[in-house]
Amino acid sequence: MQLLRNLPSTNKLSVYQRPACLARQLPHLYSRCHASYAEAPLDSVPVDLDFLEQIPENGNNTDGALVILHGLFGSKRNWSSLSKAFSRDLETPVYALDLRNHGSSPHALPMTYTSMATDVLNFIGKKNLSKVSLLGHSMGGKVAMALALNPSLPPSMLQNLIVADIAPVRTQLSPEFISYIKAMKRIENMRLRTRKEAQNVLTEYEKDPDVVLFLMTNILMPHSESNRENYIRFRVPLKYMEDAMPEIGSFPYVPNETKWDGRTLFIKGRKSKFINHHYHQIMEDFFPNMTIETLDAGHWGTNFASWISFRPNEFMQLVKSFIAS
Repeated sequence: MQLLRNLPSTNKLSVYQRPACLARQLPHLYSRCHASYAEAPLDSVPVDLDFLEQIPENGNNTDGALVILHGLFGSKRNWSSLSKAFSRDLETPVYALDLRNHGSSPHALPMTYTSMATDVLNFIGKKNLSKVSLLGHSMGGKVAMALALNPSLPPSMLQNLIVADIAPVRTQLSPEFISYIKAMKRIENMRLRTRKEAQNVLTEYEKDPDVVLFLMTNILMPHSESNRENYIRFRVPLKYMEDAMPEIGSFPYVPNETKWDGRTLFIKGRKSKFINHHYHQIMEDFFPNMTIETLDAGHWGTNFASWISFRPNEFMQLVKSFIAS
């Protein structure tokens, strides 16, 4: 399956793509941009992200925190088991977040990496987290890299960056991702009422049962606390997500524009095309202090069986060893 297609690099970014100064967006935390909150554009205001927390027995809830960011169509719940294990073994607080327009976090525009990174920085600041290790998978990995690369990031805030199976490149998402949105919209328009009916529709668009089950984690059943309608709806705002697909494939920086010199680990899925040898120089240009490790898994691993069920110990060991070292 052709997952990604390269787009030519350019230094000319659209207003929608252009990274803003995080300090200007969050003046209650930092003032390095010398701009008032009133001067920041409305679309730069961060949203408060929902989260799951795991606090170790020593009661530490700030120092050396591990913050985890899920991928497209994912949520904090994908990481609940691993969060518990990381907190226990590393004796550190772990926070798994729902990014904007995902899980239980607010629906908001724009759906850009700069805005999502601002949300994460807002969370870190409000929780007073220090010496943070930031772990992101897929879309969440791009959010993590966008945060690390923003020149206004306070130098002592981020200690480790861990990126699971994504590269800091501008790409075009394959048609499969658009088809998932199309399938979800069709399910809502059909006003289906059972998970089985929804699963049958999704199977018309995606044959991999693991991917289908993953997409179904976004279902809101009728007459539930989050869905008062008498038919199935989805947690993700479908119109927002559909419009944001080009941005989700993109990246807010180009090589040699900025870099982060901190410790960085890329974890590649051997069966995935999201990191390939053509991207290695770009990755090193952005993150000169980087290393790459490979797991025998596909891209969906951190959401599905290939890394959590079949490779959880290997994935955990890579992350734990990197943080502990």
